Amino acid sequence: MKKFGIQFLIGCTLLISLFSCINGGVFGEYKTIPRAIWHKDSVVVFQIPVIDTVQNHNLYIDVRNDINYKYSNLWLFIEIEQPGETKAVIDTFEVTLADQTGKWLGHGFGGVKTSENLFKSNVYFPVSGNYEIQIKQGMRGKQLEGITEIGFRVEKK
Repeated sequence: MKKFGIQFLIGCTLLISLFSCINGGVFGEYKTIPRAIWHKDSVVVFQIPVIDTVQNHNLYIDVRNDINYKYSNLWLFIEIEQPGETKAVIDTFEVTLADQTGKWLGHGFGGVKTSENLFKSNVYFPVSGNYEIQIKQGMRGKQLEGITEIGFRVEKK
């Protein structure tokens, strides 16, 4: 029985590795929002190492919220700094977390839902180096309750 468990674990690990290679993942990371309270002035920062300046990529923003989050959407202010540049690209992005009836659109078990959202498609990185992504919440009020984590992913197109 123990041998079967080890073989099953190895098989699962190989499958996960295979699917992650197929997925084209270049970067993926989640940052936890302390106590699920995101203050208006708090910035979530990601450092993305870019080597490939030839292939295009898709950028994703992933949001984990608890089911007590009181809104159906989330507005984000996103700032992208290119290596060696002092001027950043700034964008506003809306994430829809629930439909009109209040049903959560994300997936997950229990009280936390994960929503995976395409932010930009077919993105070309002109120079290699570390790109900095800064994300702030753009909702009304000084603090936003119910967002537990923010993730950022880069995948090959």
